[in-house]
Amino acid sequence: MSQKYPGGFITKSPVAPTALVAKGIWTLDQAMQLQKQGLWPAPPPAIGAAYGGGFFAGQISTAGNGIADYNIVVGPFASANSASKQWKTSATSTAGTTSPINGPANSAAMNNASHPAAEFCEAVNVGGFTDWYMPARYELEVCYYNLKPTTQGNNAGSGGNPYSVPTRSGNYGAGDPAQTTAALFIVTTGAQAFEATTAYWSSTEGSSTGAWKRGFYSGYQYNSSKTYSYNVRAIRRIAV
Repeated sequence: MSQKYPGGFITKSPVAPTALVAKGIWTLDQAMQLQKQGLWPAPPPAIGAAYGGGFFAGQISTAGNGIADYNIVVGPFASANSASKQWKTSATSTAGTTSPINGPANSAAMNNASHPAAEFCEAVNVGGFTDWYMPARYELEVCYYNLKPTTQGNNAGSGGNPYSVPTRSGNYGAGDPAQTTAALFIVTTGAQAFEATTAYWSSTEGSSTGAWKRGFYSGYQYNSSKTYSYNVRAIRRIAV
């Protein structure tokens, strides 16, 4: 689908119109006209709002260029959150699980009984969708940054995300990120809040015997033994 303008035809693009204007590819007038005609997807809802069978958690750029190509959806707590799951029942390497951002691929490589956390996520069927999966390391970080459940100061040794939108470099500050303003995700009062008393597994292998986890109390991340049991929360992607 395309629209003719003086400069030629402009085809529908997954890239945010503001980014294209900033790059000089479109004029502001062209962007406004295209927006009116619906030639690119609608902007996402507010952080924590109901969306795509779950709740909107933020955007990622799988190319690492700051331009969003996926919206992240966190699954409902009652159906998509599980406590005390091992990443793997043995401390051995798992092929196809090293991506820091490709959660669907990592998770699919672990859809078996030897990987209880990923197997749980892959089996989630809620909101009319079955494409839920175990988030990769930096997908999980987006969930923490935008849906932080506590007022606790952040771990100064963690932070930064080359795949977030916008891209974030460097470690967390004491108050950055701040506790989320999404009421459903505030600890002790919000029904959808990530549990702050434990860590959550990502689907990214950190070593032959360990995998990346992230605490939702202060955001610390650590390469922990795969045989330990932590929480897991299924997510899904929606292309922008």
